[in-house]
Amino acid sequence: MKDIIDIKYQRIKRNKEELIKHLDTFNLDLKISIGIWYFTPTGGRFHEAYIDNKDIPSRIEMAAEMVKYGVKAIEAHYPAEANEENYHLYEKLEKETGIKLLSCYPSIFYPKEYEFGSLSNPHDKYRDKAIETLVGCLKFVKDRGLHHAGIWPGSDGYLYSMGTNYYDMWDRFEDAVASAMDEVPGVPVAIEPKPYEPAPNNIYRTTADGLLACHDIESKLKSRENRELLDRGLKLVGMQPEIGHIRMGFEDAPYAFSRATREGRLFHTHWNSQPMGNYDQDLNVGVVEWHQAEASLLALKMAGYKEYFGIDINPERMPVQKAIEINSKVLNIMNERINNLPHKEILEAYYDPENHRGGIESILAERMR
Repeated sequence: MKDIIDIKYQRIKRNKEELIKHLDTFNLDLKISIGIWYFTPTGGRFHEAYIDNKDIPSRIEMAAEMVKYGVKAIEAHYPAEANEENYHLYEKLEKETGIKLLSCYPSIFYPKEYEFGSLSNPHDKYRDKAIETLVGCLKFVKDRGLHHAGIWPGSDGYLYSMGTNYYDMWDRFEDAVASAMDEVPGVPVAIEPKPYEPAPNNIYRTTADGLLACHDIESKLKSRENRELLDRGLKLVGMQPEIGHIRMGFEDAPYAFSRATREGRLFHTHWNSQPMGNYDQDLNVGVVEWHQAEASLLALKMAGYKEYFGIDINPERMPVQKAIEINSKVLNIMNERINNLPHKEILEAYYDPENHRGGIESILAERMR
């Protein structure tokens, strides 16, 4: 296996002069990744699918067309979308287009067995099945040298505030992840928090909850290889925040991303747009709350972020190829805009607000023209 990702660079704290120089010289590399799960969106509670479903080989062929939009990688769930039997299709995609399989996530939220949770399920027979799937996912990631494994605990959480044993719920989930990681050591795992859906109350609702889970899971790791990696200052459990989930929880996106980079735990990012609160819509980047995405890019530029930008959308009413073209274009426009900001003026206004009243507002107003 190749060396695991080392993102200690995110923890660097720069003084004013260092940060100005960094912002003037560092550019984000928009390495775009796409999720194979949304190529042909399924229906919802209230309507049938608007697009005919396609099998995985057909979706991989669709992905090949997206290299012209700057797509560098693809993400998938294990074993539903990527597995030992079809991995040769992803290898072929990389050989022909350069688009590589970036990461895999265990399929432990959709099957009916996980009605009452997966890794935190109080029934051991269902929890054990989820752990088995997670172990298989970690082995797949390790054997193929992927960037990371991710966990979206969509079905884990609770129905009612009254009567929930929170200690047990968290312990069962975290013990399960730690035991799987110790069985397959040396694989970085990213947690993706979400306030609700499909569980009425998800187990890790906010960015802070996700970071606490990172600490708690790492504290439970016992294998020698994992402990040695932690002793070297590497993080084995990190974050994969999604703008939509962040806004569902009434959090500020650049603040949330910065919380993760400050600890050197931002393994990956998922991009879309979302009205604050509301149900999970997975809209195209910038369609609503443009400023949240643009400010997030500036925060990541400050942190020197070098990982991938995952587009995580639900293009129900347009071809996925068109959606990726739009999202890629928008991210590149935003990136150009933040690169052209007067970084020194902005930081002067931040460090000396008393003598720069309205300074940042004036800069933003000029950029709106």
